[in-house]
Amino acid sequence: MTQTMTVPHPIPEALAEMIAKRFRVLGDSNRLRLLDALRDGPLSVGGLTQATDCTQQNVSKHLGILHEAHLVKRERIGTQALYSIADPAVFELCEHVCGGLRRNVDDLSELLPGG
Repeated sequence: MTQTMTVPHPIPEALAEMIAKRFRVLGDSNRLRLLDALRDGPLSVGGLTQATDCTQQNVSKHLGILHEAHLVKRERIGTQALYSIADPAVFELCEHVCGGLRRNVDDLSELLPGG
């Protein structure tokens, strides 16, 4: 169960920077695709490379950023590392953003001829 937290108003500068950092991490389409690929369960770098059609080097770089931000976790099994979602709340955020995009598209459609 996700715990709801009330964000103080005004937002303290240190908290605003932490929030902005999280948004910067999520502001890359490759990282969003990696997170989405992990929705169904843990994958190796090779599995994520196949799932996202990115290079192994690119996948490794973005996984490092996601791991540092505590959005994914890494488990070593022998010589292989499996990555999984560490913070499932990231998908709730994506759902909110997608809902906002949908409303924007609907509003735009109403304004355009033939919409």
